[in-house]
Amino acid sequence: MFSKDRWNEILEALSANKFRTFLTAFGVFWGITILVLLLALTNGLKNGVTADFGNFATNSMFMWAQRTSISYKGLPKGRSFTYKLSDVEALKAQIPELKYVSPRNQLGGFNGDNNVTRGTKTGAFQVNGDYPEYINQQPMDITRGRFISYSDINSKRKSCVIGKDVVKGLYDKDEDPIGTYIKINGVNFMVVGTFKAANSQGDQEEDANTIFVPFTSFGQAFNSGDSVDWMAITGEDGISITELKPKIFDIIKARHKIDPKDDRAIGNFDLSEAFGRVNGLFSILSFVGYFVGALVLMSGIIGISNIMLIVVKERTKEIGVRRALGASPWTIKSQILQESLILTIISGMVGISFAAGVIWLMNYLLDQMGPVDNFVNPSVSMSVVFTALIILVVSGLLAGLIPANSATKMKPVDALRID
Repeated sequence: MFSKDRWNEILEALSANKFRTFLTAFGVFWGITILVLLLALTNGLKNGVTADFGNFATNSMFMWAQRTSISYKGLPKGRSFTYKLSDVEALKAQIPELKYVSPRNQLGGFNGDNNVTRGTKTGAFQVNGDYPEYINQQPMDITRGRFISYSDINSKRKSCVIGKDVVKGLYDKDEDPIGTYIKINGVNFMVVGTFKAANSQGDQEEDANTIFVPFTSFGQAFNSGDSVDWMAITGEDGISITELKPKIFDIIKARHKIDPKDDRAIGNFDLSEAFGRVNGLFSILSFVGYFVGALVLMSGIIGISNIMLIVVKERTKEIGVRRALGASPWTIKSQILQESLILTIISGMVGISFAAGVIWLMNYLLDQMGPVDNFVNPSVSMSVVFTALIILVVSGLLAGLIPANSATKMKPVDALRID
């Protein structure tokens, strides 16, 4: 398609006025750079915000008991109630679409400090009474030993799994905690495993200061019995927990004699719904990035089109001679389109390369500075690069289309008359 002579003609035409060609190309360079950087920054912000969800299964919700706001069946308004293990079993039995229903009791954290000791060392850590399936809802890296098991649950074994900061607070460097004992509110628990957060940006510090114990052992050691502070509930794959939420509430309300209209009695946080809103927000931001970048790029394309019109005007006599010597309209048109396309693609590719360098620099600085809240790993996927290339090709053709048509409409006799 491109002969050597054609390439020489194109390069000669583009280099005839180097400064003008540079300014024209800069518009496309800047437009594609802005487009890629906007999408990378949006992606970095998205990565940072979604990291706050940690690795918790996003098709999940948390549910806890609050006070009733409506009197019901002779029971007063403002009544408090407590979830029980039987509520967990009822939800599992009546809603087969639920994948996990994990009850939890808790010491420390938002419930107040608790004392954890080992020898002369003391620390205030969050202690969670959980079931083994919780690790499937919030994945964590077990660095040594194991997580709690159903054997621990059934035997009410006083075992525990401790976070990395608990290890730092209670143990000497290089000391192996597995098989040792710590005291939680005066009760001995044997350490069976250590863990760290699994690539979580959101609550790494809190996770590192956490101790997991079997739910049944927690109830026996701290007199909570079969009471449940709150539940983590996850829907089956492909089934939205948000759609299951009304059914979950209806079961709980019926079991605790709560008015069906009393939605304030059940506290909840729908992680799936929140995650969906975040994704929707960043979809809009990505669209805005494409839109703004495309507008900036369009200004560069218009500049190329205008310059190509000037080039055609300057080469009117040359075009007339070529037409008189038998050059077809398509030959003239294809050369103009090729010049426009090459100028657009070269300047666009330089813009993409420049943007990639800026993105690399941002990631390098982030690595040097450490984690930044709500901003992680700004980047663009290969699909964005391919999309940018397609935009460049289409833009280059559009930029040369009007000048090319103008060149082919020119009559050879009229062209030759122009001085």
